[in-house]
Amino acid sequence: MEREVIYDIYCADFLDNASEINLLLINDGQDLDRMNFKQHLHDFMHHEHIQNLFCVGIHAGANRKQEYGVAGFPDYLQRGDRAAHYHDFLFSELIPHVKLSSSINTFKEKYFLGFSLGGLMAFDVAMDHPEEFKAVGVFSGSFWWRSTSLDAGYIEHQHRIMHNKVRTKKAIAQQKFFFQAGKLDEVSDRNNNGIIDSIDDTIDLIGELEKIGFQGGSQISYLELEDGKHDLNTWARVLPSFLHWLKPD
Repeated sequence: MEREVIYDIYCADFLDNASEINLLLINDGQDLDRMNFKQHLHDFMHHEHIQNLFCVGIHAGANRKQEYGVAGFPDYLQRGDRAAHYHDFLFSELIPHVKLSSSINTFKEKYFLGFSLGGLMAFDVAMDHPEEFKAVGVFSGSFWWRSTSLDAGYIEHQHRIMHNKVRTKKAIAQQKFFFQAGKLDEVSDRNNNGIIDSIDDTIDLIGELEKIGFQGGSQISYLELEDGKHDLNTWARVLPSFLHWLKPD
């Protein structure tokens, strides 16, 4: 990444059964304190009697808009042109370092969570590495990510980068997705259908996942909040629902 990367670890005081520990990576880890993540995780582990979730909040850097995105496909302003480097960093540096520093040799399962552009990044990593990530959570995901600007011939079903990428993938039976969107995420409505773009883009992406074979309900969960905004307070409210969803059956 050519920079110092800070990450925070959230886990129980003691971890049950070292061979059963699951890893949750979280983009924009610098915001987790303001989302009261530590308390949400404590309450979840206490009520669900779960002690084996090991969470790593990865702090974004000054070049967040270049490092987050879709690997190999920058947007029309060349944002996200370092997303592939972020993929490599996760597997060649971060995860090995976490294992070494925590003395955890292997994780039973891995999950990824992100918000806004960090959600797009988390989803992209999980789609490119389905054998590594069993579940991914995306709150207010930036699925508008496009290769052409709105005033330069943008066509919805051609220029949304992640929707196009999903069409090249195949469904994995062991993978599942949690999406959240809020009706107050934004006010933009490109196609004038009465539905804001962030919700349209998320629902359309779910449709693309279903077309390649993912099963709605069992593999895809969608939470839409009437009063949901594109902010930390909304995402903090959703965290308990996501953690409960993440709990193994």
